[in-house]
Amino acid sequence: MSQSAAIWLVIVLALAAANLPFVTQRLFGLFPLRRPKGLALRLLELVVLYFVVGAVGLLLERRAGQIAPQGWEFYAITGALFLTLAFPGFVWRYLFKHRHGPRETG
Repeated sequence: MSQSAAIWLVIVLALAAANLPFVTQRLFGLFPLRRPKGLALRLLELVVLYFVVGAVGLLLERRAGQIAPQGWEFYAITGALFLTLAFPGFVWRYLFKHRHGPRETG
């Protein structure tokens, strides 16, 4: 896999993983829950998925060559970017008005 393909893979994976907690009621998109997920569980899931995507990026970087050392700034920026990528899913879940069938009048 070329280096540019690996970069795009991580970006697309990050976009999908950042929105996954908000588009499904299943834990990590796999495990059904007895009750609907709350915001706290969605945020915890978001943090775990951030580290999963980071691990995939680290594996691809290791495969490409030497791993560059990273300081706290790198993790602050990638965390903020991951939250920014999660914004469409958050808007869809909490700010978009969903229609659930015809409303009763009267």
